[in-house]
Amino acid sequence: MWDDAFPSFLIGLREGLEAGLIVSVLVATLVRSGERARLPHVWTGVAAAIGLSMSFGAILTFSAANLSGTGQEAFGGTLSLIAVVFVTAMVFWMRRSARSFAGEIKEKVTAALGMGAGVLIVTSFLAVGREGLETALFLWTTAQAAGSSSGPLTGAAAGLLIAAALCWGLYRRALHINLTRFFTITGAVLIVIAAGVLGYGMRDLQEGGVLPGGTAYAFDLSAHLDPGSWYVTVVQGTLNLTPQMTWLQIAAYGAYLAVVMTLFVRGVRSTASPQPQPQPQQQPTTQPAPTKSAPANPAPRIPRWTLPAALVCLPALVAGIAVAVSDGKPASGTPVIEVSAADCGKGFTAPKPGRQTFQVRNSGSRTSEIYLIDPVSNAVYGEVEGIAPGTTRALIATVGTGSYAWRCVPSGGKAVTSAAVTVSGGGSTKAVLPVSEKDLAAPLAAYRKYVDQGLADLLARTRTLQRDIDAKKLGKARTDWLPAHEQYASLGAAYGTFGDWDAKINGRTAGLAGGVDDPAFTGFHRIEYGLWHGESAAALAPYAKRLSSDVAALREDFPKEDFDPGDLPLRTHEILENTLHRELSGSADYGSGTELATTEANLDGTRELLSLLRPLIDKRDAEVTSDVDTWMRRTERLVLAQHGRDGSWTPLGKLSTVDRQRLDGSLGQLLEELAPIPDLLEIRKAA
Repeated sequence: MWDDAFPSFLIGLREGLEAGLIVSVLVATLVRSGERARLPHVWTGVAAAIGLSMSFGAILTFSAANLSGTGQEAFGGTLSLIAVVFVTAMVFWMRRSARSFAGEIKEKVTAALGMGAGVLIVTSFLAVGREGLETALFLWTTAQAAGSSSGPLTGAAAGLLIAAALCWGLYRRALHINLTRFFTITGAVLIVIAAGVLGYGMRDLQEGGVLPGGTAYAFDLSAHLDPGSWYVTVVQGTLNLTPQMTWLQIAAYGAYLAVVMTLFVRGVRSTASPQPQPQPQQQPTTQPAPTKSAPANPAPRIPRWTLPAALVCLPALVAGIAVAVSDGKPASGTPVIEVSAADCGKGFTAPKPGRQTFQVRNSGSRTSEIYLIDPVSNAVYGEVEGIAPGTTRALIATVGTGSYAWRCVPSGGKAVTSAAVTVSGGGSTKAVLPVSEKDLAAPLAAYRKYVDQGLADLLARTRTLQRDIDAKKLGKARTDWLPAHEQYASLGAAYGTFGDWDAKINGRTAGLAGGVDDPAFTGFHRIEYGLWHGESAAALAPYAKRLSSDVAALREDFPKEDFDPGDLPLRTHEILENTLHRELSGSADYGSGTELATTEANLDGTRELLSLLRPLIDKRDAEVTSDVDTWMRRTERLVLAQHGRDGSWTPLGKLSTVDRQRLDGSLGQLLEELAPIPDLLEIRKAA
């Protein structure tokens, strides 16, 4: 639709005009210098820059297509933020440089003429390439926001064509445009559009799990506004404002608009104010000095902004009509699937075998979870999480022989399943059986029981440690410190539920201004530091007493705390990921040199968790646990090889280079094998 085309039209017009003016100055300088033979060098650099920009767009599309659903959201949101940064910088740069950049380009060309063809090619390549890369990035982000590439591409193409025509007219001296005013007006419009892109990017990052507050809505007008109405579509397409927005989106949108627009307007005023010293020689090259007949020309009868405004609005209208004729469908023929509680899967027909991209449009009034499923087994082939009303998102799935249907789960509503279709002639395709909270209830109950017993053992061990210190038996305290700390480490999957207790019991000095002397540094590592750095029993006694007290309070508090079932699958990977970043980096050692002992305890904690989840994992992919077991045994052998018969452990810093490389490599591969488990056991409403 035309509202999706307008932002891209404007960026295509501006960036195309910038690049076109640069090329015009390059060509004009060579022609006037009698160097027409060098023109192919300019066009070579321009062609290379265009090729680079198109390749950049293809890389972005390919990279996003091969990510998971949440990965696509995080990737798209990150690039949206980068696009906003580039567009903002471009707007401010052109506001400052519109009057003088032609002279700067002439200086570069003049210097390049004396340095050979290669330098001239590089000059044109760099001058045009920057604009091309910015255009490709902005087009990609606007296409993601629109959910279709047809509108943004059509708008950008129209903008580039108009820009090319304007540059040709300026080069031939047939047009006279106040470029400073043109770039000022379009810059202000682009700031508003960029604010919307920023808000959209924030939402993507929330849906990708990078930022919190995904369900903290500032307002939800979806029940009062028709997502398909023309006014909602216009506002959403041009400004990226939707009927349902989170507080983070609103805050980012408002803050960006207030700060950037204020700085932009202030800069425009400061640029326009110093007019007492006329300097006609600073006029852009593309606006030739008045000829002898110039005084005879009458003053313009219409405002100067009329021409650039018409050049922006009229082509946008033409582009909008062209896109509207396509009925909003992607130019490539990608099927658009309408999904809502009332009509799930409208427009769905039997797809062809192979990798397919479906454009899923939420035509309902509620945010929904959308799944492409096997209606017989409920296995999931693909999913789109948290698709807002009136928005379109891509779902990529590999289609093989089997049955397919859509399942729509609106927030606060019941699941609706479309009619099934059958595909034949394709190969076998893996689908994931959905996991519900009910499926994880038994493993969660068993794990809570395991943790509760573990906390009882932990309390006994910390009290033993406290008695050692109170009795001033620091040698025995050093011996008893490690079993207590290993016991705590083996409860790794519960760390998220321990909350603030974790920092009190096992906190480090990271982020503490006072380091080891900071009052907030308590628990196991504070006692470790004192035991292995010669502190007295009297100095350590308060910390030992507090540790026992904190563990006792945690044990009492734990049964009352909520434990999110979805955390169990995540912890199968996170426990050892933290081990790699903390213990095996040396940052968690405060003198005992027992990082490998803690690593072994973390392996035990992961193994316990896997034993509870194994039935669910094997039902979905038995190869995963087989590969995990192989690398778990190998990693554990490498760790235990550093455990002496006398109970001592080799400090991490004393490992040989070969042993260190083997351990890091083995644990890294184990993490790779564990990585699919959170996705396999992700709680899905398709169940």
